Amino acid sequence: MITQRTGRALDSTTEALRLEGQPRVAYIMSRFPKLTETFILLEMLALVEQGVAVEVYPLQRHKTELMHPEARQFVERAHFIPFISWPVIRANLSYLRRKPQAYLSTLLDLLKGNFGSRRYFTGALALFPKSVFFAGHMEAAGISHVHAHFASHPAAAAYVIHRLTGIPFSFTAHGSDIHRDRTMLAEKVAEADFVVPISDFNRTVILDACNGQFADKMVVIHCGVDTRHFQPQDEGSNGQAPDNGARVRPLTLCCIGTLHEVKGQRFLIEACRLLKEREVDFRCHFIGDGPDKEALEKQSSEAGLANAVHFHGQQTRAEVARILRQADVVVAPSVPSSDGRREGIPVALMEAMATGLPVVASRLSGIPELVEDGVSGLLTAPGDAPALADTLERLWMEPVLRQRLGRAARERILQEFDLHHNAELLARRFNKRVSS
Repeated sequence: MITQRTGRALDSTTEALRLEGQPRVAYIMSRFPKLTETFILLEMLALVEQGVAVEVYPLQRHKTELMHPEARQFVERAHFIPFISWPVIRANLSYLRRKPQAYLSTLLDLLKGNFGSRRYFTGALALFPKSVFFAGHMEAAGISHVHAHFASHPAAAAYVIHRLTGIPFSFTAHGSDIHRDRTMLAEKVAEADFVVPISDFNRTVILDACNGQFADKMVVIHCGVDTRHFQPQDEGSNGQAPDNGARVRPLTLCCIGTLHEVKGQRFLIEACRLLKEREVDFRCHFIGDGPDKEALEKQSSEAGLANAVHFHGQQTRAEVARILRQADVVVAPSVPSSDGRREGIPVALMEAMATGLPVVASRLSGIPELVEDGVSGLLTAPGDAPALADTLERLWMEPVLRQRLGRAARERILQEFDLHHNAELLARRFNKRVSS
């Protein structure tokens, strides 16, 4: 960590990155270690397996008592620094003295580019000094490439670092970071070495923001899941066809994700109310925490679902894998939020499909690129609780369908959403920069 031991952290970083010909990639994200952004952690781990030296530069330290055990190795050497400190001030004065034109033009362009967005403008002001410090630190550490996750503040920090140092950068665009506010997106793409939309849908959104320019920079690489960690349960333990159509146990539903409007959990609770009216025997488990928790618990209680709907809070990756092995169906009832947010492709869906589970999801954004309706899962219109209830009732009635969809879902993940394969595609890009 840079805080309290800047010099020692820099020395250890430089020593760790001295392997000749090895990509030296700095990862920037908004917060670390964040339990709900497991996909970033797993991507970094997979890149290390590919021979990429990864250094972590979070914009903020995420305060949490619960983290994935795999994150600890990165947390111990992540470069956490405050927004303002004497080292940050010295770095800014140094660049202002050594590269006054680059420093001032970068700051001016950053503020001009974000002027139309209050959120991005204030974020740019707050993050610029820290980004300048990162620039100096990365130069000294011999970083060969900067990769940011999310097209918002992390990509803006990478933009600043690139402008000051010439180190090439790229960024991954997920969901709300490009669907809600695309301020300065075109400028970031123009400066980037390449851009990674996680779906073809996102690629189109970015190209529209760039007036069709920079198509050659777009490299669609799906977020992936570790198919060695998320594996199907034993054959026959899920969705056994009961004798004479009788249900030997409740249908176990699972919904994983932040409890937030964009995830559409309130529509699933309404669907559960309808299932109860139809005398469908089920249990629904919500995994995750978030701002809508109290409202969702109230909705569930008022619907008389206290014995059928359960909230379990945030869980580690290992616990999620265990829960999935006990589930029958995973539901992702995503909707566009009132402030313009949209899902990308939920990683929770990928984990469920890798486990060999049938999934029910919304026909929205990049989700149809993952779930082929009727083949590897079932899709419903966003916000349509009756249709969601109909689909879940169908899966309750047809255990053979559950088995068929689950097998196809696993194959779909192995083909295009395997973590290690997709990390290899990214590593090739980083290697290309080192060898060129």
